[in-house]
Amino acid sequence: MSDQFQSAKPELDSPASGAFAVTPGDDNDLPFVTRAIYVGGAGDIVMIMAGDSAPVTRKNVPAGGEYPWRIKRILQSGTTATLIVGDY
Repeated sequence: MSDQFQSAKPELDSPASGAFAVTPGDDNDLPFVTRAIYVGGAGDIVMIMAGDSAPVTRKNVPAGGEYPWRIKRILQSGTTATLIVGDY
């Protein structure tokens, strides 16, 4: 299949071109800084944003939503949301 947008320069508001299942970990960064995340199961997410070094907690993140957060790590400790997918 041809990709008519293959040579287009991606911008911050461009759609994601890849995705990965997130496994929260207290010591490991994600394989890519996300462009957004999808949350399949509601709960809290403890994250370190792309430009920060300290964790922040997003409480009661609803299921079924995609959130435009640039995240480099999702911590296992305190994260109760499930089925998280990182888009990049």
